[in-house]
Amino acid sequence: MTRVVDVGCGIGGSSRFMAKKYGCQAEGVTLSPVQAARANALSRQEGLGDKARYQVADALNMPFENGAFDFVWSMESGEHMPDKKKFVNELARVCAPGGRILIVTWCHRVLEPGKSLEPAEKVLLDRICDAYYLPAWCSIADYEALAKDAGLVDIRTEDWSEEVKPFWKGVIKTALTLKGVMGLIKAGPATLRGALVMPLMQTGLATGIIKFNLITARKPAA
Repeated sequence: MTRVVDVGCGIGGSSRFMAKKYGCQAEGVTLSPVQAARANALSRQEGLGDKARYQVADALNMPFENGAFDFVWSMESGEHMPDKKKFVNELARVCAPGGRILIVTWCHRVLEPGKSLEPAEKVLLDRICDAYYLPAWCSIADYEALAKDAGLVDIRTEDWSEEVKPFWKGVIKTALTLKGVMGLIKAGPATLRGALVMPLMQTGLATGIIKFNLITARKPAA
């Protein structure tokens, strides 16, 4: 692994970790100028210099050449993408032949062919997506199909839902403390709006409607 792109990088924590651990060159893209500035500042503070660089860019139309990276990484950004097919195709485009793509994302449960989510399931997901300003989700099976359509091979998936269940319990517990409540009020209505649906995330995970999934695939060598 020599060149990594962190797609939907936030403030770049995971790609800075990779740059330090593996000595690779990391690039990151985010829609937020604030996040990009903070990511670059943290990279300088941690002595990475140009080893980890971040910029404002659209994940569906990245400013990189074809095959620019041998590892394409996306952590909890797929659920923000309005066009999942274009998202996967763009990851495949910037991946070098022989390189690997890894996506960790929130999904809904896998549906049987020809079936849809139940009305109550759709209401729950719609409330979550509305609160967090997210487009519609898909299942990990949908991501698998998109990866195949993009010409990717060696496709593997994992369900990490059980591993993240304690996280939401902890977040809700923290939010209900006096310090947590004051912090939510100070953060403003958008943050408070998101906090109010956290129990729905917990419900969705407990009932199996919501999944926390990983999918990895390789771009065939030229």
